[in-house]
Amino acid sequence: MPSTAESTRKSAAKRTPPPDTAEDTHVHRSKQGLSVHTLDVRAPLHVPYFTPGDVVNNARTAGDWLPPLPPARELLYYGGLGALAVAGALEWPVALAVGGATVLLRRSGRQEPAEQQEPASADGDEQATKKKD
Repeated sequence: MPSTAESTRKSAAKRTPPPDTAEDTHVHRSKQGLSVHTLDVRAPLHVPYFTPGDVVNNARTAGDWLPPLPPARELLYYGGLGALAVAGALEWPVALAVGGATVLLRRSGRQEPAEQQEPASADGDEQATKKKD
């Protein structure tokens, strides 16, 4: 029965490389008598790369996934809170509490109940009719 090395050599000898692929084998021997075989294969290899247009398009597409930035005034406010916390002027739990409370208060101030909006529109209609008269 042939050894594994012999069967590998026989099967490797039976295989022929494709015509457009060139193979070079090299034997590297060390001073201690160790040898290593290397095989250089020149085969078509598809390497992904990005063009400048791809980078711009991918950045714009990824930017569309992000939520819109808050107004500059809010960014400055929260950035200042963060800077104070980093500098040590505020403890981070205090800065976090102030920032969280500010977000909650601003959200509650923006959302007006529907009942309050209806009389405002009725007042607007009355003013429009008074101007016509």
